[in-house]
Amino acid sequence: MTDVTASASPTSSQATAEPTLHRVMGPWLLLLFIVGDILGTGIYALTGQVAKQVGGVVWLPFLVAFVVALITAFSYLELVTKYPRAAGAALYAHKAFGIHFVTFIVAFAVMCSGITSASTASRAFSVNFSSAFGLGLEQGVGITLLGLAFMAVVAIVNFRGVGESVKANVVLTCVELTGLLIVIAIGLWAIGMGQGDVSRITQFHVPEGSSSAFWPVIAATTLAFFAMVGFEDSVNMAEETKDPTRTFPKILLAGLLITGLIYVLVSISAVTLVPPDQLGEGEAPLLKVVQAGAPGFPIGIFAFITMFAVANSALINMLMASRLVYGMSREHVLPAVLGKVHASRRTPYIAILFTTLLAFGLITFVGSVPQLGGTTALLLLCVFTIVNVAVLVLRKDKVDHQHFKAPTILPVVGAVCCAFLVGPWTGRAVEQYAIAGVLLLLGVVLWFVTVAVNRAIGQKPLEPTMEDIGGDGAVN
Repeated sequence: MTDVTASASPTSSQATAEPTLHRVMGPWLLLLFIVGDILGTGIYALTGQVAKQVGGVVWLPFLVAFVVALITAFSYLELVTKYPRAAGAALYAHKAFGIHFVTFIVAFAVMCSGITSASTASRAFSVNFSSAFGLGLEQGVGITLLGLAFMAVVAIVNFRGVGESVKANVVLTCVELTGLLIVIAIGLWAIGMGQGDVSRITQFHVPEGSSSAFWPVIAATTLAFFAMVGFEDSVNMAEETKDPTRTFPKILLAGLLITGLIYVLVSISAVTLVPPDQLGEGEAPLLKVVQAGAPGFPIGIFAFITMFAVANSALINMLMASRLVYGMSREHVLPAVLGKVHASRRTPYIAILFTTLLAFGLITFVGSVPQLGGTTALLLLCVFTIVNVAVLVLRKDKVDHQHFKAPTILPVVGAVCCAFLVGPWTGRAVEQYAIAGVLLLLGVVLWFVTVAVNRAIGQKPLEPTMEDIGGDGAVN
């Protein structure tokens, strides 16, 4: 392969001299990373909102979202094993279409989704921290300062190295997984004792004016999909995973199956113990489930569990965002300075600083969790559509090593499903399109700034040919 970074003299010697990322993630760490990334803020906060839209079949939108995510995961598996590099969807768009602007927008959309999710999680962490320790900080400056302090800690952990970051992820994943298993156990125990109403799990809620349950389920799926995203972040850790070509297929699919099963069981437990209309009230649906099924359970523990769950989401999203910026800098889509790796820590420290500063701004000015959650899902569904198409385009690009290959029908179905869930016919809130539009407009502005900077320093944007970007997936 003629590596894209090696083909752009005079930076090739500098790229060779730069230290590479440290491969520390084996199969178990990667599995915990994927499970921890998918689990988190979504399932803890969205179960009630989904129940409000569809009633007792709250499990169905999560199941539909799981199927769409699983289909798209096969496309990611083909591409990450074919090109085991750090930049994920943006790299795949780069190789498939070779258009600098398209590559940048895809990278910007993915980066925004990660940083926005992490920033929102940091605010949720602050609120739960205040509640757990009785600080009485509901909103305002206090919550913002706590969020900024929390994000600074996340940046420090990120800078320390992916080994430290993933170890922290292991602890936080175990905590949030324990919380969901408690909900499942309480639900099953209560059902076995004859409590609750199991018949609710088959009851549809059809809003007035709707002739069938199809569109309410689709509308709820666009919300539930936010709880399923996260699996795509793992491909950005390809350069820090041991033997990624062989490890990713079985681990990514296992992680999706585990989380999908957990979501369905949590949903069934929740709606069995708490009526759907009550489940949709407030911002702590799973707390109501615990109170209904086990009144003697120490409820204060759940404030800490929720706090750790959203902390894990923030950590993993910031890991993804910084690695994405690093990877795209290596491809000359972003300025070269963002691709620098710290000599001793072996982490992309400039990219970490850049993404953290963006997160600081979002923590201060960002909107509500439901708006950002829906916008995150909207942006990622657009990206997933492009990734599914890219798989088909890149079938003509041969590499000289074995890699996973998805059945052709899956990327086709994945592209159609993801594109369908993007449309306004799904009942998605107009505000989500507005937020996404503003974010992408900012991306366009930033792209022009990047081009201007590159021209000022005499570096032209990379316009690769298929010969330049094809190859064996070697890591710099």
